[in-house]
Amino acid sequence: MINIDESNFEDKVLKNSKPVVVDFWAPWCQPCLRFGPIFEELSKSRNEVFVKLNVDEHPRIASQFSVMSIPTIKIFKGGKIMGEVVGSLDKESFSKKIDGILK
Repeated sequence: MINIDESNFEDKVLKNSKPVVVDFWAPWCQPCLRFGPIFEELSKSRNEVFVKLNVDEHPRIASQFSVMSIPTIKIFKGGKIMGEVVGSLDKESFSKKIDGILK
């Protein structure tokens, strides 16, 4: 799992041949901090690419993809948004959401 920014968002997310799961988060967001370990744990056991984007440091990207609240998870495939999850979920529920979006 990597942290992304404006310099590598296009290459790491939009041009990636694999599905990419993007966690839009901020360090002051308590639900984001609770969800972080779940996101990291799943990144080690799933085949998708998992990346994190700090919305405070990169508000332009958050705005470009209509992130209105955090945590917001957007799943990209072939440069397009396939689906999203807003809010924190437990590991099993989040994994099932990813599966449902990528079917």
